[in-house]
Amino acid sequence: MTLRPGTIEAIEEITRHRFADHALLGTALIHASAADGRINSNERLEFLGDSVLGFIVCTHLFAEHPHLLEGELTKVKSNIVSGRVCAELSHECGFEKLMRIDKGVRGPQGLPESLLAGVFEAIVGALYLDAGLDKARAFVLPLLTARIDAALRLGHQQNFKQVLQQCLAQLEMGLPQYTVLDEQGPDHAKCFEIGVTTGARRFPGAWGPSKKQAEQLAAVAALKELGLAAETAEGEVAIIWPKQ
Repeated sequence: MTLRPGTIEAIEEITRHRFADHALLGTALIHASAADGRINSNERLEFLGDSVLGFIVCTHLFAEHPHLLEGELTKVKSNIVSGRVCAELSHECGFEKLMRIDKGVRGPQGLPESLLAGVFEAIVGALYLDAGLDKARAFVLPLLTARIDAALRLGHQQNFKQVLQQCLAQLEMGLPQYTVLDEQGPDHAKCFEIGVTTGARRFPGAWGPSKKQAEQLAAVAALKELGLAAETAEGEVAIIWPKQ
């Protein structure tokens, strides 16, 4: 599969690996919208890379954090290999600029998160096939170490809705309900304000570029009002519940 000039060199610089099979890179970088049939897209490599990434993170957590229980390990792993994180890494590495995609896929806010996550996982899969697990690990872990440390330090794995639900259950306040309070902007670039209620308690609303993100921000607002979360000096959200 023909790649744009400079693409191979760019990927090899990012991954710090000289690929023996350039066809793997061509497959890893082509989205189904631009491929001659989905079987020739990066979806199979994405499938493989997802498992390789999960294995690398699991073995790292198991070896480096022997004090963590299975449930804690699972929460951290689920956050670190999430679509959100893989999309962020794809953007940071610059993979989105190297992809082959149909022009209609890119929306006003850029490429979809799932597409960005998929190309990162596909590159991991290609790296594993071309050079083995150690090379894949050497590429992945330096990108994830700070995120793993933050997940362990802050105690929420970026899933504030789950944290809020657990805290409300322990406080016997009932289940949180999320309601759209307002929305603004054109259909292709709407922003949403969402608020949380539980029983008769109503918490401040929060705006986000999607309902999903607005719900997470609304959960943060509720946690802060309940005194269960606070911002650190670095601007991160730290959970201070349950009390030790």
